[in-house]
Parts: sequence; structure tokens; C-alpha cells
Amino acid sequence: MTVRAVWNGTTIAESDATVLVEGNHYFPPADVRSDLLVRSATSTHCPWKGDASYYDVVVGTTTNSDAAWYYPEPFPAAEGARDHVAFWKGVEVTGSNEGEPEIRPPARA
Repeated sequence: MTVRAVWNGTTIAESDATVLVEGNHYFPPADVRSDLLVRSATSTHCPWKGDASYYDVVVGTTTNSDAAWYYPEPFPAAEGARDHVAFWKGVEVTGSNEGEPEIRPPARA
């Protein structure tokens, strides 16, 4: 089954090759409509994934600020999600991929 990300009635991403990380589907860059993304100045830090960068999602004249994020230089534990894009803030992500790889946080000592 295909995973889709839809916001404001528009499909932003569609893929049979997402990666699951902490319950979020991360879409390969080639499966995301980059024409609907605008780089944001926002960044956050995850202790095991690294520093995330954000995009605003823009559909028509409506902007959903910081509604997408990705890890351009992830820590080794999250390498499989490098540059993959995840969504939140009202972006509806539906579907699943059989055999979808899942990245989990490293075990704590």
C-alpha cells in the first residue's frame, strides 16, 4: 500500500518506500513535491537523530509554517532517514508500506 501526505486538498508526497521513525513516515526526497515546500529558518535538535531542518508547506496562497522536517546530516543511528521528509501540523499522512523499515532510538545503557 502507498503512503500519502495530503494538506489543503493537495497530495504533497506519495511513496511505497517510506521509512518509519518514532511513528512518523519519512518520505524519500524523490517522492515529495518540492514545488510545494519552502525552506524555513527553523531548526530543532534530537539527541539521537541530530539537527532537523524545516519546510513551510505552501498550497495555493495558503502556508502551513514548519509543517515538514528532515535531517540533512543525521547521527549514525538515523542515517536511513537522511534527507527524507516527514510531516505534521495538520498534514494528513495515511497508508502503510509492507515491510517498511523502522528506525528506532539506540538502546539506552
